[in-house]
Amino acid sequence: MDGEVVMTMMEVVTNDLTAAMKEQDKFTLSVLRMLKSALQLEKISKKHDLDDNEVIAVIKKQVKTRKDSIVEFEKFNKTEEVEKLNKEIEVLTKYLPPELSKEELEKALDEIFAEVKPESIKDMGKIMKAVSSKLGNSADMSLVSSLVKEKLS
Repeated sequence: MDGEVVMTMMEVVTNDLTAAMKEQDKFTLSVLRMLKSALQLEKISKKHDLDDNEVIAVIKKQVKTRKDSIVEFEKFNKTEEVEKLNKEIEVLTKYLPPELSKEELEKALDEIFAEVKPESIKDMGKIMKAVSSKLGNSADMSLVSSLVKEKLS
């Protein structure tokens, strides 16, 4: 471990993009180029270099966009597009930390509910804020949202 260089998420993506270029892996290369563009746009809008959490947030947004597109393409039986998007998601999720399982999420939510003591659905914002600060990028926030709504009703 001594002298090990820890790379930022941005450096990892850039290195993988270069590797894909050298290996002439056109598919991975195109996905990473799209990701790199999204990261550049985010960097410009934030006016500073992105930290790992910000990079992860951009990647999650990219994955979510593709998942939303899959739902639309499935309505019209566009199987080729769905397969392509699933492959893109596969490439992108390599850069994400493993997400918590539903059981782990429920356990964390129980702890947060004990701390926040919500009284009604009006406290949803408080709970989501607590979840976000406690679990950060390791939780699927759409799943969290539906679990919280379930618990509150």
